[in-house]
Amino acid sequence: MTEDREPFLDRWSRRKTEEREAAKEAQAPEQPPAAPPANVEDTLPALPKIDELTPQSDFRPFMNAGVDPLTRRAALKKLFADAHFNVPDPYEAYSEDYTVGEPIPPEMLKTLNQAKKLLFNEEENVAQAGPQESPSEEPQTPPVPANDGAGSKDA
Repeated sequence: MTEDREPFLDRWSRRKTEEREAAKEAQAPEQPPAAPPANVEDTLPALPKIDELTPQSDFRPFMNAGVDPLTRRAALKKLFADAHFNVPDPYEAYSEDYTVGEPIPPEMLKTLNQAKKLLFNEEENVAQAGPQESPSEEPQTPPVPANDGAGSKDA
């Protein structure tokens, strides 16, 4: 009984193929597309000269699909070269140069805990150590206590 049945994948593939063919036949014959205009440039509105553009000019004709990308880019360059569009946003976090500021005065740095540890640690150590002895003097060795047997263990 299983031998006369069609395998699952074969049956699935056959049905999908039949479905695709039926969909192609059911489609109405397409009408030929409307003839494109002889010149795309004829349908575009007349573009003003780029040198005569001002920020108040109408830039919409330059945004049509048929306009040459280089012409569109030149018009947008002219628009955004205006000082109105060249002002940095004061609320933009990275629009200012923060490397030119005044340095923190040393008096204020001494009050910061991190600066105390990193910058001023050596100065404090030198101040606490007192005057340096000259290296030509021999270091003094502490006196050795006499062995009186008080710390020895009795056997």
